[in-house]
Amino acid sequence: MAHYLVTGASGFFGGVLKRRLLREGHTVVNIDLERDEDAGLAGLTSIQGDLRDRTLMERTFAEHRFDAIFHAAAQLAHGMKLDEHLMWTSNVDATALLAELAKKHDVKPFVFVSTNCLWASNLGHPVHEENDTPAPVELYGRSKLEAEHRLKPFMDDLNVVIIRCPTIMDSGRLGLLAILYEFIDDHKTVWVVGDGSNRYQFIYAEDLATACIQGAAYQGSGIFHIGSDNVKSMREVYETVIAAGGSRSKVRSLPKTPTIAAMMLAHKLKVSPLGPYHYKMIAESFIFDTTKIKRELGWQPTLTNEEMLLRAYDYYKQNRLEIAARTDVSAHRKPAEMGIIRLLKWIS
Repeated sequence: MAHYLVTGASGFFGGVLKRRLLREGHTVVNIDLERDEDAGLAGLTSIQGDLRDRTLMERTFAEHRFDAIFHAAAQLAHGMKLDEHLMWTSNVDATALLAELAKKHDVKPFVFVSTNCLWASNLGHPVHEENDTPAPVELYGRSKLEAEHRLKPFMDDLNVVIIRCPTIMDSGRLGLLAILYEFIDDHKTVWVVGDGSNRYQFIYAEDLATACIQGAAYQGSGIFHIGSDNVKSMREVYETVIAAGGSRSKVRSLPKTPTIAAMMLAHKLKVSPLGPYHYKMIAESFIFDTTKIKRELGWQPTLTNEEMLLRAYDYYKQNRLEIAARTDVSAHRKPAEMGIIRLLKWIS
């Protein structure tokens, strides 16, 4: 039995990882700004606090002997109001502090959950760890890339494993995706920008949790890309979920150039939850090359995009009333504000 620190374990993915470790008989400390709905579970210590608080973090490391650190906490860019200072310091400075304390207290395994938002264009090929240089276009992606840079000086002293992941999916994943679920559940048109032939990779939350656990056992430091296999077009994925979910929705196309121009304007006017990453990538393909993580960690995905999206939609459909009432939870565990997209729903 091991004792782990999981940051952000009140949130969606951190919660999945936390519960997985507890099921496997380990003990877990969760530090999160949000309240932990699992507080009181056997083996779980829940600390509602700020990872940037050096006094809190020093005390936590002094009181616990961790076998590994799983750093899943992050401030996200979803929504129409953005606190840039909070995002940068939470994603960058807190990561550097964690690494500093891990080195001081000799906690070598350090797994950091990063993102595919380090890019915002279609590279025309599966994106590789060594060959493709990140080029983020918004603050969230830049903050995660800077966090990676802050970790690199620690790679000789710690076993730093950085896992760059695409959109994380499973039952309970909401945020911006709840807008899609609402359209499907209300039998509204599901719109794709362009012809919908673009392919965009997801990752099943339990598969990512497996990779994190495997990463904690990795003897060394490295960056790994992760994602699903057999990625179908977004049109095909949506049509599969609509049919399996019993919806009468149809998938239809919006013209690419004017739609993206409208999205850019809506973002500037702060009436849309979709930012630069979304309007740059909404009609583009993006897939990670997962050869390295399969080879070096022995990792394999278990679900396809359409299988995991259907799980997420079914959860929303079954719990829609309860979901609508949520307030004091993380961004991925409640629906994002729809903003001007509600007008699109009204005319669908």
